[in-house]
Amino acid sequence: MSIGTEHEYSINDAHFRAQPVSDRVIKSICGSFESEILFGDVKLGKELQKHVLEFIPRSHADSILALESQLMRGIHKFYRVFPHTYHLLGLGMHPTLTLDNTGVWDHDEGEYYAAYDRLFDIHQHGWLNIQALQINLSYTGDKDLVARFNRLRPLLPYLIAVTASSPIVEGRLTGAMDNRLIYYRENQRVIPAICHGIIPETIQTVDDYRAAQEVIYAELRQRDAEILCEEWLNSSGVIVRFSRKCLEIKALDEQECVRSDMAVCAFVQALLRCRALSLETDQDTILALTESVIMQGTAVVRKDLDRLYEAALEKATPEERQYLPVIQNRIMQGSLAEQIYKRYREEQDIVPILSDLAHCLRFNVPYGRY
Repeated sequence: MSIGTEHEYSINDAHFRAQPVSDRVIKSICGSFESEILFGDVKLGKELQKHVLEFIPRSHADSILALESQLMRGIHKFYRVFPHTYHLLGLGMHPTLTLDNTGVWDHDEGEYYAAYDRLFDIHQHGWLNIQALQINLSYTGDKDLVARFNRLRPLLPYLIAVTASSPIVEGRLTGAMDNRLIYYRENQRVIPAICHGIIPETIQTVDDYRAAQEVIYAELRQRDAEILCEEWLNSSGVIVRFSRKCLEIKALDEQECVRSDMAVCAFVQALLRCRALSLETDQDTILALTESVIMQGTAVVRKDLDRLYEAALEKATPEERQYLPVIQNRIMQGSLAEQIYKRYREEQDIVPILSDLAHCLRFNVPYGRY
């Protein structure tokens, strides 16, 4: 089974103030305002918000190590091209960004953004200040699609707990560990079915999924927004990308470095091989658990995470086992959000923390290990 990933990083100055310059960065590389360009071993792309660049491995792979290598070559190339001008930063949200310091990509695809803005008002954190790690997992046919979708669904709260990395908004601790999801799940609340509270319903067939999509499309058509009737519109924690023949996990905060992102991939792949995890499947129960981990991170599910980690370790390939200690550390020490939260409360200074996190990304070292 092949795997692909998408990584969203903010562009910062030396003081870690977000810089809305993704268009200028891309133009300086290729000479024009392009939505996506080849950049060595990665594809470099724009996002809605102009202070964010997306790094995508040039090709899907059967090996997590291969993805990691592609991404790090891309990051190293970025720093060769911009050795002192910009600093990239992971995390699920930029922790000090205020909305007046970013903007919307305004060079192409404006018709999509205009439709989104008319329906949902995109000038808010849930649109302009979110950064996700997206994992694309291939499937072999309809039966495999349904099985993988339904196995991923009850895992989402635990994956959210481990990957939470957005405890600070506009320079303030909010008390939540995953503020990105708090904003994300509300950004299209006019049509709740688009996000479905992060957790999708179980499906019995592919037609079940298509029928749920069609309900959303019908409402969009009623609102004169047929342009948005695309498979990528669905914002649940896991969606089907039929055009790519993969399942896309969308619920995860971006981590501080590629190594940590790959550890999440290893954890997910190993867990999907486990057939008897005894996880809750009731929709209301999973939604309640998701609410708890959004607020508290790993603290409320540590025993279950220990159990899941042992199950993953048993089913992991030798390559995946190289990455799983990062997950073990997140379970024992808390998610990145919990670790940032604790340090910021003690130090009351965000810049040294962000400097360390930028170092993590540039040199591919998980937080706390350099």
